[in-house]
Amino acid sequence: MKKVLGVLLISLLSACASQNKQPSAEVEDKSVGGPSRTTESSPTTTGLANLNSLTDPNHILYKRSVFFDFDSYVVKDEYRPLVQAHAQYLRDNGNARVLLQGNTDERGSREYNLALGQRRADSVKNVMTLSGAKDSQIESVSLGEEKPRGVGHDESSWAENRRTDIRYQGE
Repeated sequence: MKKVLGVLLISLLSACASQNKQPSAEVEDKSVGGPSRTTESSPTTTGLANLNSLTDPNHILYKRSVFFDFDSYVVKDEYRPLVQAHAQYLRDNGNARVLLQGNTDERGSREYNLALGQRRADSVKNVMTLSGAKDSQIESVSLGEEKPRGVGHDESSWAENRRTDIRYQGE
């Protein structure tokens, strides 16, 4: 039964990966000066575009937090495109490395929160690897409740603290 499920999972992942492939096409490079035409395979343009995408507040890769429901480590559907975009970035940039930091709110014991933070970081890592990122590019750690973003003791602060942060090496 496990073998059948394994083969089924691999087939499903292969089908998903083949649907995401796009043919090499011309893209417009707006990163320097005016518009110019270039191909996707241009290393200089790709490097500039990738650098700009991480620092451009209007680009999806600028967003670095995945938020969770109370006592949950399931990546919500609304965050899947974000996680998949970061996985695509890692696929396109083999030297890039990312640290996933799982966080929790202050409720629960220290041990419970460290374990939950790890499950949250691992959950994001799982979505990234299933989306094509290499396992060796991703490290997941738990910070538990130690690095709160929201400092209040109410639901809005707790919601800000139930997250996994995506940190690229060198940032």
